[in-house]
Amino acid sequence: MTDYKFYYPIQVRYSDLDPQWHVNNSRFLSFIESARLAYIQHLHLWDGKSFMELGMIVADVHLVYLKPTQLGQNIRVGIRVTRIGNKSLDFDYQIEDADNGEVMATATTVMVAYSYHSLSTIRVTDEWRKAISNFEQISIS
Repeated sequence: MTDYKFYYPIQVRYSDLDPQWHVNNSRFLSFIESARLAYIQHLHLWDGKSFMELGMIVADVHLVYLKPTQLGQNIRVGIRVTRIGNKSLDFDYQIEDADNGEVMATATTVMVAYSYHSLSTIRVTDEWRKAISNFEQISIS
């Protein structure tokens, strides 16, 4: 899979910068988090109103920094789900220059289906499986 069907635009802010005048590495976690929330809202899997209903929690994160990202640079995050297991999902991300497509960073997260009410893992629902599989136009397993 090389194509992303969903992109989330990011406006680099002054507060995202470190003393070297590029985006601080920690901000990339916020970028992919924002993209992930926008993705599940786009698929109508979460209404964005109650975090108690979010339905997943981060289990693992990997980030690869490839190029410095600067203030004023137009960037976007491509996001897709590449695997749906019984209780977890794998997300891939590509942070790129929105103007020329140059890849600035890549990331993956393992998200565990989670009930914030019972504080326990749950199975990935059929609703999530169907919505993601239909959107990505693939059979995800």
